[in-house]
Amino acid sequence: MARTKDPAVRSLLIERAAQMLAARQPVTLRSLVDGTGVSTMAVYTYFGGMEGLWRAVRQEGFTRLAARLAAVPSSADPVRDLAALGAAYLSNALAVPDLYRVMFDPASGLEDARAADGTLHRLVHAAERAVAAGRFRADADPLELATRSWVIGHGLASLVATGPLPREALAHGVPLLTALFVGAGDTPERCHRSVARGWRL
Repeated sequence: MARTKDPAVRSLLIERAAQMLAARQPVTLRSLVDGTGVSTMAVYTYFGGMEGLWRAVRQEGFTRLAARLAAVPSSADPVRDLAALGAAYLSNALAVPDLYRVMFDPASGLEDARAADGTLHRLVHAAERAVAAGRFRADADPLELATRSWVIGHGLASLVATGPLPREALAHGVPLLTALFVGAGDTPERCHRSVARGWRL
């Protein structure tokens, strides 16, 4: 009878690999399982080898990000929702900084590249709602706005969660997003209120 795989072992190895990479420790079969209570064979059982493990580590980062973004409720204010999605992005990076570092390492592929696209699409949808509601100009490009919002969030996350700036620097997200959305057609005061409501970390 085939043995049932334990998802806890898979998660353990993924998080262990992410932590070792973040600490710049060499990751080998033996160093990965050292102290975990599982054998090197587990890497083959659950991932088919080290290459599969790297793909799974990156995928887990996007899986957790997708879950965090999916938990952001939609409101009647799409500009607030865009800011809230940005805040959720940052919260995810702060909660799992080891996985966050690995997510954007192009050295390994992804098990499902659509997962990364799906996270950006949530921002695109919110931007489309803002255009439809008249908060942004009709000619504003939702994909471009979503991408620029992501760039702002990624920059802050990289500098705070994995870099030199203190957590207080996250407050810069409000004026940065406000400037972006006002440039897309929103009115300054209303935009600032919406962004401030959504930017809850």
